[in-house]
Amino acid sequence: MKICIFPGTFNPIHTAHIKIGEFALSHYGFEKVIFIPSYIPPHKTISNNLAKHRLNMVKLAVEKNHRFEVSDIEYNEEQPSYTIYTVKKIKAEYNIEEKLAFLIGTDAFINLRTWYKADELKNLVHFIVFPRCKKLNEDDFLYYKENNYDYEFAPMEYIEISSTELRHGKGKNLNKVGEYIKNNGLY
Repeated sequence: MKICIFPGTFNPIHTAHIKIGEFALSHYGFEKVIFIPSYIPPHKTISNNLAKHRLNMVKLAVEKNHRFEVSDIEYNEEQPSYTIYTVKKIKAEYNIEEKLAFLIGTDAFINLRTWYKADELKNLVHFIVFPRCKKLNEDDFLYYKENNYDYEFAPMEYIEISSTELRHGKGKNLNKVGEYIKNNGLY
């Protein structure tokens, strides 16, 4: 089965995340996109009280697409979510010997070298990098090219929406996710 993973904080998940997953299915021919909400992201300050809510919101957001799956692999660990361990577990669970396709935004990818065991991670995955800004400057990513990271930029247009704006009440989220946020008094 040709799968890819889409790890993230998803605080909260929004339309752009869904469109990235749909683009990955159609453009790259994946049979499944696995969304993996982090429990405690090591590079962000976020209340672990939101972890269950973020997992629930991702489940709501993807429920209509049978080719989307949500993994609670990081949630069940109840500790900081280090991507290297998640990737190894997913590769073992799905018996994947080749590199695992990994969806990531430019905003996260630019800081990848600071991630735990990034030099080991680069040997396990093929990064498909999606735009998180209007103008992409590929020169900003030369470090990754020079250090043999396996990545490509997805030919998808930037979608102007961010989780930060949604948390501050700007913009609209997916219907069921918006209702969940309101009903649970989040943000």
